[in-house]
Amino acid sequence: MIELTVNGTKRQVDVVPEMPLLWVLRDELGITSPKYGCGVAQCGACTVQIDGAAVRSCQARIGDLAGRSVVTLEGLDNREHHPVVQAWIEHQVPQCGYCQTGQIMQAISLLGLIGKPTDKDINEVMSGNLCRCGTYPRIRTAIHAAAVKMAGK
Repeated sequence: MIELTVNGTKRQVDVVPEMPLLWVLRDELGITSPKYGCGVAQCGACTVQIDGAAVRSCQARIGDLAGRSVVTLEGLDNREHHPVVQAWIEHQVPQCGYCQTGQIMQAISLLGLIGKPTDKDINEVMSGNLCRCGTYPRIRTAIHAAAVKMAGK
């Protein structure tokens, strides 16, 4: 039995320690915002936060996460009013939407590290999160907008 905190709630899962966190979240706990994209941590569709850092859940082994804290899009405080989510809506970032939860979780981590990121900062940090629809300019604009909102708090 492996115990960890998921979206603020202590959870226990009875799975093999080698199981990727992505499958624990989706198949065992019913949390579907992290998506399977590539399975090799290259696309970012499965990005979640582990102890506040953006991590690819497809490669994070559940056995290494005992006692740690995992946050997905579902676990964001006041999710509908989160500055990053609001900026995503205001700037109409999603097209197909498949990658967007990973993009949002990565952007939140970025803004936690760099309060007012430059385009270069955004490009570097977000470059590992792929978007087949090519909404990168809108993603960048939304991150800048969210940074302004978060600075105004």
